[in-house]
Amino acid sequence: MNSRRTFKVQVLLYCWMGAAVVWSQGALEGQSNVGVAPQYDTTHVYVAPNDVDAFVKCFLATFGGKSTKQVVVTVTPTPSKTTSQLLQTPSGTVSLFGFSTPIPFGFGGERNGYLVTDIKTAISEARKAGADVIVQPFPDPIGMDAVVQWPGGVNLQLYWHTTPPSYAPFAHVPENRVYVSPDRADAFVHAFLKFSHGRIIKDDSNAPGSEIGSSTTTYRRLQLESIFGKMVVFVTNGQLNWPFGRENTGYEVDDLNAVLERAKENGAIVLVQPFEEAGRSSAMVQFPGGYIAEIHAVKP
Repeated sequence: MNSRRTFKVQVLLYCWMGAAVVWSQGALEGQSNVGVAPQYDTTHVYVAPNDVDAFVKCFLATFGGKSTKQVVVTVTPTPSKTTSQLLQTPSGTVSLFGFSTPIPFGFGGERNGYLVTDIKTAISEARKAGADVIVQPFPDPIGMDAVVQWPGGVNLQLYWHTTPPSYAPFAHVPENRVYVSPDRADAFVHAFLKFSHGRIIKDDSNAPGSEIGSSTTTYRRLQLESIFGKMVVFVTNGQLNWPFGRENTGYEVDDLNAVLERAKENGAIVLVQPFEEAGRSSAMVQFPGGYIAEIHAVKP
């Protein structure tokens, strides 16, 4: 009797485990991955109208690439007017805005725009993951947009195009550089990875502070990857030397010195001279109009 009872229990256990695996797989398959590809991640840059042309000239001279035709449009759900163009380079893409009217609430603080396959599904998945939708979906001239805020106060735009765009892959996928406090870091990472179906590549709790301008401290650095691209999360006490923390994006290039020379020749200022850390050489650059970026080359 004992052996028969044991056998029955084992059979029931195996059946339950099999059902659990099937249910788990079904649940994962039921989750919507709304991302498209890293080349559709655009950094949002706002400059004064008088600085637009100078920024375009300098940014494209620095990284190469091209610009779409500049247009004057309303890209917000309330009345406004801005020039708009897309700067596409091998190292990253910029959505450039030069507002001639005051910038409406909810805009100007979003760091990136992520293309999604379906705006309604993307908003639903973002909410489930823990995001706050601070600007509800609204139509723009070529699709729909919304602005969401992740734990820690990280604002991102989600966008969808009526006609799906087709962009060439980057030569180097840029980094979305996010600074958050220790209080909200885990909540941010958990929420964003749930939404993006991404993963942690590395979690270093003792990264050298010299990477962010402080040679006497350490901090926590997480490297994430997802269908949206790369993200580096800097977990700090907020006591940062300028300009660290002001950059939204890190751009990888093949020859850092050559890129910096082109940047300077076209009106950029090197705020932090190249320094070596974590297997790469990095610098901080300010472009015409005030946009600050990290630029780096990986050491062979």
